Amino acid sequence: MQRVSRIPTKKAKYANKFGMLILEDGTIFEGMGFGYSTVAFGEAVFNTGMTGYIEALTDPSYSGQILTLTYPLVGNYGVPNPTEKDADGIRKNLESEMIQVRGLVVHELSLTASHWNMTMTLDEWLYNEKIPGISGIDTRELTIKLRTSGVMMAALVVSDTPINVSEVKKKLESAKKYNDEEFMNTVSIKEPQTFGTESESIVVIDTGVKNSILRNVRNLGYKVIKVPWNYSLEKILSYNPKGVIFSNGPGDPIKCAETMKTAKQAIEKNIPTLGICLGAQILGLAGGASTYKLKYGHRGQNKSCINLDNNHVYVTSQNHGYCIDPDSLKNTDFKLWFTNTDDKTVEGIKHKKNKIIAVQFHPEASPGPFDCMFIFEELKKLIGEDNAKR
Repeated sequence: MQRVSRIPTKKAKYANKFGMLILEDGTIFEGMGFGYSTVAFGEAVFNTGMTGYIEALTDPSYSGQILTLTYPLVGNYGVPNPTEKDADGIRKNLESEMIQVRGLVVHELSLTASHWNMTMTLDEWLYNEKIPGISGIDTRELTIKLRTSGVMMAALVVSDTPINVSEVKKKLESAKKYNDEEFMNTVSIKEPQTFGTESESIVVIDTGVKNSILRNVRNLGYKVIKVPWNYSLEKILSYNPKGVIFSNGPGDPIKCAETMKTAKQAIEKNIPTLGICLGAQILGLAGGASTYKLKYGHRGQNKSCINLDNNHVYVTSQNHGYCIDPDSLKNTDFKLWFTNTDDKTVEGIKHKKNKIIAVQFHPEASPGPFDCMFIFEELKKLIGEDNAKR
């Protein structure tokens, strides 16, 4: 008889608190608070993914935001070991070193979690990292409001005692707006980090990079050298990299002036380069295009995009609130590569002459579809073309 080990099961410990979400337009949602008891201010956004709350919560692109998950039941599979690392020393189960969202909004928190790889419940994880969460509100109503009115600032309150609404509203009025925040000194590393020992390397400029991007570069066979967001091209080239990646990240790309300067020089020097999400916007700006803020952004795992090179549709994972203006590309050396099937926004650009490509979606997924993993192979092809000319 084969013995089957019991699947771990844990119950919520930090739930059944007072909870309230207050939007800047005055709308109030009351529910059950869970996680850490505190008041958090941030931009209220929503994600339409059906799974992957662990990856979403640790994605640095969500820094400064209060995240609403539209899938109704969250937390049923708990949280794996947050500190576990792979052979390269990269966090194995998370997209960064910690939870990045300022607060979490769900329709129903599963008060019992069970999974073979679980070490803690979702509410326990949030409590440990001092993040508030709220459950028991109509996330459909909230999502419709954000789609109709656009994303807006909000206050998420979790308390062990009744909440003083007027006091929180006053604090929300004076809270710093998302568009005005400076995120790079928070999400980017201070000193370079190296993963792997191969002779050939790719430099990843960290404007809030996801660990899955690092893992995919490692899978290509390159050593990863992760550098701060404001690293000069001169310092980057001192590593003699085969290519450069401008990563994803939070906030308005206009605020990344130093990264844009590096991107402009990379374009001029024709260095094999890939931009992802925020990195795509930075490359677009560096090449003379302009960007704008979307009404409610693209956040989910089922966003379809058309590759204009072959007219194929790919399902992509996305998380962004800003976008490249397609009309502004006319005055640049970039051409459209991918467009969104729903709203026709820019999802990818290619340089007409140089080895520069960029995508607005996340080719590394995590979580999400694997349709666009080939984007990393496209960078490798550009590197191969560059090597052939030397």
